[in-house]
Amino acid sequence: MGDESECCKKGKVYHTFKCSPPISHHTKAILTLNSFEKGGDGDNTPVLALTTGWFNNKKRCHHNITIFGNGRRVHAMVVDECDSKRGCDAEHDFQPPCPNNVVDASKAVWKALGVPKRDWGESDIHWSDA
Repeated sequence: MGDESECCKKGKVYHTFKCSPPISHHTKAILTLNSFEKGGDGDNTPVLALTTGWFNNKKRCHHNITIFGNGRRVHAMVVDECDSKRGCDAEHDFQPPCPNNVVDASKAVWKALGVPKRDWGESDIHWSDA
């Protein structure tokens, strides 16, 4: 898997979410891969987008969280929302809404966790506020 975009399919119904699972000291999530630089891959900066409920109306924006995965941990800055309320439109690059349990991370996060490149795409992780 990679950071290719999945486009919405005509006629398919996509689930939307206004909230996310409760946050604990080790909140379970799915780590996904995202590009954060225009035309780039965010190779060197550990940044991420949180699904709508966890993004919490920008309250976590520009704050670090700690991601635990692959036997390691990394601190990364929340810089965006992975919108789980809307999608399939031009504003969202015609991508489906995010699930309600996503930490959408740059390549730098995957590298810091030591995940082999062939396994990048989706991974079970835990996270907490830093």
